[in-house]
Amino acid sequence: MADELETPWEGKCREEAHAFAKRCAQLYAENPYSERPLERIINDLMTELWDTGFSQTEISAAFLDAMVDMPRYAAGVERRGG
Repeated sequence: MADELETPWEGKCREEAHAFAKRCAQLYAENPYSERPLERIINDLMTELWDTGFSQTEISAAFLDAMVDMPRYAAGVERRGG
């Protein structure tokens, strides 16, 4: 695809993350069982990452680094739009 050749790696990462987040939000809204559906989704993501060859150290570091960066991105707001 021409778009794939023109989109830098970082752009592809953002696009995939955005699509995944939208699917997670839909699953979250549809979950009739768990009181903590996001925890289930993140836990499943972690196990899938491990099953596809990422190490525990890589997964843990990535999640922790993302959490450390969250206040900068969120600028002190607990939830977007709310």
